[in-house]
Amino acid sequence: MAVGVLSLLGFQLVDSAFIARLGTAPLAAQSFTFPLSFLLIGVQVGIGIAIAALISRALGAGEADRARRLGALVLIGGGLLVAVLALVLYGLQTPLFRGLGAQATLLPLIRDYWNLQLLAAWLGAALYFGYSLFRAHGDTRLPGKLMVVTSLINLVLDPLLIFGIGPWSGLGLPGAALATAIAFAIGLLVVGNRVRHTDWLTGRGLVAEARVSTRPFLAIAGPAMVSQLMPPLAAMLATAVVADLGESRVAAWGLASRLETVSLMVVLALTMSLPPWLGRCYGAGDWPQIRRLMALAFRVVVIWQLSLGVIMALLAPWLAVLLSGNPDIQHGLATLIRALLPSYALLGVCMIVVSAANALGWPLRAMLMSGVRLRSGLAALSPLAGGAWEASGRSRVRADLTRLSSRNRLLERMIRITTVPARGGDP
Repeated sequence: MAVGVLSLLGFQLVDSAFIARLGTAPLAAQSFTFPLSFLLIGVQVGIGIAIAALISRALGAGEADRARRLGALVLIGGGLLVAVLALVLYGLQTPLFRGLGAQATLLPLIRDYWNLQLLAAWLGAALYFGYSLFRAHGDTRLPGKLMVVTSLINLVLDPLLIFGIGPWSGLGLPGAALATAIAFAIGLLVVGNRVRHTDWLTGRGLVAEARVSTRPFLAIAGPAMVSQLMPPLAAMLATAVVADLGESRVAAWGLASRLETVSLMVVLALTMSLPPWLGRCYGAGDWPQIRRLMALAFRVVVIWQLSLGVIMALLAPWLAVLLSGNPDIQHGLATLIRALLPSYALLGVCMIVVSAANALGWPLRAMLMSGVRLRSGLAALSPLAGGAWEASGRSRVRADLTRLSSRNRLLERMIRITTVPARGGDP
């Protein structure tokens, strides 16, 4: 799963690296779309969390028929919900991007890319729901393999569709979105074909199951979506502030966001693979195993993220040169990479706690932790508003250290809640 997540996040970074070769304006245009893309991803992740939690609990409790009904319901409902949201974002794109600070000269570039990116986002959401179904049934191999395959397809198509081949000059910026859409569509076809040969879904009793399970589904998916939507909200505010500093700063901000996501590959893999196991243990009442799994996850995250953070901080100038040929973008990107160092381990632990809390049926506590993360992130925006780009790095450090010290009690309480059951199954 970790390899699959690395490949999936890696091709997003490769997208940005290819687009950077088109110039500062196309890269800035793509960067303006990130907050809204993360909004869609937040919704799909929230639904995916509910899928994995409810189905794995049903399987752990021996309710196989109910697990089949739940699988069919959430796949249908999730696909429709993301489609509606994509249509809303399509209709409101001009005022939204203007609100984020995009200049009028960038709007045509953004529009050409965003329309295809919305299609890719819906296909990616449907594919993600399929992955969640497989993970809920304990199969992480197929999602991991397909992430690698779709990433390779995207990697091959990106230069062809962006820059063209032979006499064809390519599509430019929209080519990156089209490459992603084609890769996701192929992955979705494979997942659909594999699901057809399983007994994980049923069309019987869906209406009755919907009456029974809608409330528990919303109890998990609702707070989970709110938790996942908090980072996009912070990203929107940050993008609007950074937009005042110029296109090169927006481009550097976008590349740093991609690179930060790639650096969290192990954490994201754990947040995908851990909840189904926790859900099954929860359904079977096996709390000692839950404690062992959580302790192992914490050790892996802290050691990995601290080590990776140090390495990336040391290699920041070379990474910036590798990802962009513009000296202004390189300087801003190197500054941001170094500023991310203190946040890696703490952010990873927070993500694991939030994921576990959702899996164990405590979504409100997960939402509380995400709220603390959002508040700390917003604290880093004030120096940017004053125009001090280099100070933004220091403010990010201060925000993370402040979060570590002043919110330490809450973090400890969340870890204790997640790993020690109280009587009645909920502390």
